[in-house]
Amino acid sequence: MDTSAVVRGAGVRARTGPTGTVTEWAARAGLTARGVIYLLVGLLALQIAFGGSRKQADRSGALAEIAHRPFGAVLLWALGLGLVGMALWRLSEALFGSMGKDGRSARKRLTAVVRCVFYGFVASSVLSFAAGSGGERSSDSQSRDLTARVLSVPAGQWLVGAAAVGIVVSGVWIAVQAARRKYRDRLRRGEMSPATRRLVDVTGVAGGVARGVVFAAAGAFAIRAAVDSRPDKAKGLDDTLRTFADTPVGPWLLALVAAGLALFGVFSFAEARWIRT
Repeated sequence: MDTSAVVRGAGVRARTGPTGTVTEWAARAGLTARGVIYLLVGLLALQIAFGGSRKQADRSGALAEIAHRPFGAVLLWALGLGLVGMALWRLSEALFGSMGKDGRSARKRLTAVVRCVFYGFVASSVLSFAAGSGGERSSDSQSRDLTARVLSVPAGQWLVGAAAVGIVVSGVWIAVQAARRKYRDRLRRGEMSPATRRLVDVTGVAGGVARGVVFAAAGAFAIRAAVDSRPDKAKGLDDTLRTFADTPVGPWLLALVAAGLALFGVFSFAEARWIRT
């Protein structure tokens, strides 16, 4: 028996064990926080579909809902710290690679960097809200202001257009990956019962497709803003969702998409429970 190999293997487990535990904690915390936000956004959008609510169906609306609940301040801090965990998890994927045969590829690492920056920004805004440094601005105003700033620089229309096309492509990719059930690759499905696997598939497919559709729609509005050079044509999450209610299908399309976003929140909880890090 090669005892030196055993010793080397034990050393590797000793070094990677704590890191794996921290990474798993960060992933679980981040996915849970993401789930809370999407669940609340979906429920707020359902209120808009059936009750004409004036509440914002976006992150700002979700944070306002939490703030008005018992122990809201504590929950906001927990949510912000969870999103910090998400950013750290993505940072670890950028530095050390992620799961899968191409987990260490440049494409995967670059995607992880983008996700790390995004969730870092979201976490900082949530923590600022929790600290009482001012209300979270709506996604609509943020989208219009950012679009206006970019349009004001040289080649601004091209920059906005390129970013918008990227958002549309991302939305389509998210929806297609969900429909193909690619999320199964990152879940410990062997630990689920058959009924749980079916439930996770329902939330994963419906939620992922709805999320992708919303991304693609928001990107389409950004393309229009770039072509017309009008930042007011850009829409955030709330305005994008409300647009679905203005279609010939009426509020039912918005209700369908809203239910999908809520299901994506539930799916995020399932990911937090069975994620493979």
